[in-house]
Amino acid sequence: MTTPEIIAGTDSDFMTVPHLTASGSQVEIGRQQVEQARRVYDWQPVPADPVMARARRVWFARYWPQHLARMHGAADLLGIDLQADEFYLDGLTGIPNGSACSASYYPPSATTDGRGVMGRNYDFFTTSGSDLVAMVTGQPGVGGDERPMSSRPHVLTSVPTDGPATTLITMNELDGAMEGINSRGLAVALLLGDAENVTELPDSGPQVGLSTIQLPRFVLDTCATAAEAQAALLAAKQYDDGVPLHYLIADRSGAAFIWERGHGGDEHVIRATGGALCVTNHLLHRHRDPAALPDDNAESLLTYQRYRRLSERSAGTELSAGRMREALDAVSLDATAGVPYPIRTLWRTIFDLEAASMTTRFYLGDGPDGELRYSPEVEFAAPAPGGG
Repeated sequence: MTTPEIIAGTDSDFMTVPHLTASGSQVEIGRQQVEQARRVYDWQPVPADPVMARARRVWFARYWPQHLARMHGAADLLGIDLQADEFYLDGLTGIPNGSACSASYYPPSATTDGRGVMGRNYDFFTTSGSDLVAMVTGQPGVGGDERPMSSRPHVLTSVPTDGPATTLITMNELDGAMEGINSRGLAVALLLGDAENVTELPDSGPQVGLSTIQLPRFVLDTCATAAEAQAALLAAKQYDDGVPLHYLIADRSGAAFIWERGHGGDEHVIRATGGALCVTNHLLHRHRDPAALPDDNAESLLTYQRYRRLSERSAGTELSAGRMREALDAVSLDATAGVPYPIRTLWRTIFDLEAASMTTRFYLGDGPDGELRYSPEVEFAAPAPGGG
C-alpha cells in the first residue's frame, strides 16, 4: 500500500480524507487493509461463533472468493488460523451503518455529450456513534470525547492481479464501501432505504452472505455490467446489519437499476427506462411517481421532497454532469434544511462511467452563514486494471 495521501481537510476541519492505493493479490490487499484499519480505528478481530464463521467462509468461497482471499490476508498479518473459525476477520471497524443521501443516473441517450453520468450526495450524521445510538434509542448520549464517526472517511484504490481495479469511498469500514466504480465502468452507491421505518439499530453480528456495506464492493469485485450485477444480487444471500439500505447501480452502456428489498425480504429491481433514474430514502418500488408521494414527517429526512426536486431537475434530454451537480446541490442537507437531526451532505460524487472515473468534494464544516464548506473537487482517474 502506498503511503496515505491526505486529499481533503486538515486537523482543523470536520474531516480529513486519506487516499490509499493497494495492489497485488487479494491476499496482499487484505493485509494492507487490516494494517490501515489497525492504525486508524484500532481495529481488532471479533471472537466468532465457529458454526457461523465456517458457514460464512463456505459462502464467500463460492460467491465472493475475492473477499475470502482478503480475509486470508488479514489472518496472515494477525497470525490467526482462518480455518479454525475462532474470529471474524472482516468488518474492519464496528460503527453503525446507514445514511440519508440522494442519487441519480443520466443515461447516454439523455445527455448532451452522449456519456452516461451518475451522481450522489452522501448525507450522514455529524455525531459520534454513541450519540447516534442515543438519538435512535432515546437514551442519554455517552459519546464523551469520541470523534464523529463520519470524520474519517477513506478513498481506497485497489489494483488486484486477478480482477477489476476499483476506487471506493468508505465512511468507516475499510472492507466495505459507500460507493465506488470499477475499471469496467460499473458504479454503485448505497442509500438509506426506508427512512420512515428506522426504529432501532440491530446488533445481530456477522451473518452468512452480504452485509449492507459489503454489497457495493461485492458488485464491483465480481461484475462488469448492470445485467451481471442484477444476476449476482438475485443469487446472493443478503442481510441487514444496520438500517435497511437500497442501491443505485449503473454501467457505461446505459443500463441502470435500483436494488432494494421489501419488509419481508422480497427483492425488487427498478430499471432505468430511458430518462433519469432518481432515488432518495424511501422504497422506490412503493413510491416512484413524484406526483403521488406521501407527505414528509419529522422522521423521513425529507425523502419525498428531495425526490420530487431531484426528479424535476433531472427531467428532459439536455442533461449533463453540470446539470447533475446542480440537481444534487439543490437537495443537499445543511443546518437550514429542516431535518431534526445533526446531519449534513458530507460529500458529493460525480461518476463518469465512460471514463470509469469519479470526482468528489468533501465537507469541511459549516460556514458562518450556515452554508456548507467543501474541499475543491478531487478527481480519481480510472486505475489501470491489474487483472481484468
